[in-house]
Amino acid sequence: MIKSFLTFFIFLIGFSAFSQMQDHINWNYSTKRVSSTEAELILKASIDKGWHLYGQYFGAGGPIRLVFKFEQSKDFKTDGKVIESPKPKEIMDDVFEMKVQFFEGSATFIQKIKILTPVAFSVKGSLNGQICMEDGACIMENEDFEFKFAAAEKNKAATTSIDSVKVTSTNIKDTIKVANNSKPDSISIIKNSIKIETSNPNSTSSLWLFFWVSFLAGLLAILTPCVFPMIPMTVSFFMHGGKSKRRAKAEAIFYGFSIIFIYTVIGTLVAFTLGPSFANFLSTHWLPNIFFFLIFLFFAASFFGMFEIVLPSWMVNKADKQVDKGGIWGPFFMAFTLVLVSFSCTGPIVGAVLVQSAGGAFLTPIIGMLGFSLAFALPFTLFAFFPSWLGNLPKSGGWLNTVKVVLGFIELALGLKFLSMADLTYHWHILDREVFLAFWIVIFFLLGVYFLGKLKFAHDDDVKFVSVPRLFLAVITFSFVIYMIPGMLGAPLKALSGYIPPMTTQDFDMNQIVRDNSGSGSSPVKSELCDVPKYNNILHLPYGIKGYFDWEQGLACAKSQNKPIFIDFTGNGCANCRKMEEYVWVDPRVLERLKNDFIVVSLYVDDKTELPENEWIKTPEGKFKKTIGDKYSYIQETRFKANSQPHYIILDTDGNQLGLPRFFDLDKDKFVEFLDNGLESFKKKAEK
Repeated sequence: MIKSFLTFFIFLIGFSAFSQMQDHINWNYSTKRVSSTEAELILKASIDKGWHLYGQYFGAGGPIRLVFKFEQSKDFKTDGKVIESPKPKEIMDDVFEMKVQFFEGSATFIQKIKILTPVAFSVKGSLNGQICMEDGACIMENEDFEFKFAAAEKNKAATTSIDSVKVTSTNIKDTIKVANNSKPDSISIIKNSIKIETSNPNSTSSLWLFFWVSFLAGLLAILTPCVFPMIPMTVSFFMHGGKSKRRAKAEAIFYGFSIIFIYTVIGTLVAFTLGPSFANFLSTHWLPNIFFFLIFLFFAASFFGMFEIVLPSWMVNKADKQVDKGGIWGPFFMAFTLVLVSFSCTGPIVGAVLVQSAGGAFLTPIIGMLGFSLAFALPFTLFAFFPSWLGNLPKSGGWLNTVKVVLGFIELALGLKFLSMADLTYHWHILDREVFLAFWIVIFFLLGVYFLGKLKFAHDDDVKFVSVPRLFLAVITFSFVIYMIPGMLGAPLKALSGYIPPMTTQDFDMNQIVRDNSGSGSSPVKSELCDVPKYNNILHLPYGIKGYFDWEQGLACAKSQNKPIFIDFTGNGCANCRKMEEYVWVDPRVLERLKNDFIVVSLYVDDKTELPENEWIKTPEGKFKKTIGDKYSYIQETRFKANSQPHYIILDTDGNQLGLPRFFDLDKDKFVEFLDNGLESFKKKAEK
């Protein structure tokens, strides 16, 4: 244990020395008294040429924004937000796919305060932010400060004066690299001493994508047998009773907004109960993943016609009685009745949207339900608004049940992903790659057979002939099945990388057998590992790469063989990690370097395997990191100020970082360059 902590301590010193060499911004602090009860705290930044400092007030999910924190005190209180001067530049950042604001050259920040005491006092605080170059190299800007105010003089008129300012700690800067292809959900945020946000599903691009996916789900819900026939019934409700056209249209609009309101309230309730604090638990723990798998299985069985999901009749009847009362609340309760009656068809779809958003941040389920309800309400509102369109609608029939069954097949396939996530994280080996593929091959083969009318469920009509659309759908489905079959023998299936289990879980890998026995491909490994890797019975590296899964063991071997260390922060459930391995690592140039020139150490940040007690890490708060995942997630966050995966770093034998890290980027040439630069830096340092 002592050796473990000593190694960690040496690593921290090396990294700190490396990071503090970089200083591209200077801060000047002053105060301005406006009156005996008001003052301004002035923080002025001088920024080196070629660098820019990100501002405070732009959307979350992009670069790290500037944050000022002032310690609370009975002597003063802050008055409003921190004022920026001059106005920051605003551009559309292609990397983060959002508008960002930043300062170049210099910037002044002013915080107004109300003085609550006549005696001398001080204002303490800290600033946290990020300055970057155009090429993507970024430095964390963390600094503590203290403003001192003298005692107020009696009967003194309002004057302008400068009080003393003391910087109480030196800058702490940590160099990080934002990869060209990094998405907003891969950026960590430093707050106070250490606070890392998880990947951010609330980024603008992610929310918009989820909105449109949910919108599509809402359109699909309309094409179900318990929703589609209700459109004419809805229109007749708004047109009966001798209502004027103006009133009928007003009620139709209110009806549509009522549907959106009801579903959005559902999303809001999910946001409050399953907010961002549950994100890691929901994505990695076996209990919620098994629960979600069973929910999808339950929904699929319902769509196949095994049973109907029906709400209590008293609930539907009560809402229906409110409709008959009419007035302004008539359309609302009509909407509420629609939601209840159609629940047997919409419930599984709504459930799928909410399950997909449950591990996200606060806004995700709300946005999901907003998109779903908007699409769901649109046709009801439009047909109520323009009843003459009803004549163009296709008649209800067996095609509606076909849509329902197809959704059942899709839900069955998607549900396996949740079971796979739990299986990977806990190493149950129930759903290895070839088993997962076997399930998908059978599911989509049966879907193709269903399109051809050769598979029939309880509520299906007889298919006397195959229509052209059904034939096209069958061709697409069978083509997908044929594409997956070679995966049973170890074909990479790059189009599905990240969605199916990794290649390392495959028992029979033809490519690996050929590599091991033919000696072709990359050059043979020049040296073996120092000792048997810990956890090699549950964790594996792809493509015959030999390496470690333990920090201390990898560092010791690097010292013994005098090789640089290639650190790979990864995860069992990391889709982008699998994409990097299947698109980039598989490149012969990359494989050759990883096998021959580096000690590869893959650190799994989501693995639930318990560590021996002597390997636990105790945090400053007195908590213990007891699993493999907790230990290496903590090291990644505290040492490298990041929490996204994949995250690649090259170190020397003393644990000092060589060059800038690399994140998700499928450019093979840049990855080779990253490895070569690290190796060259290691050799130069060894020569010195």
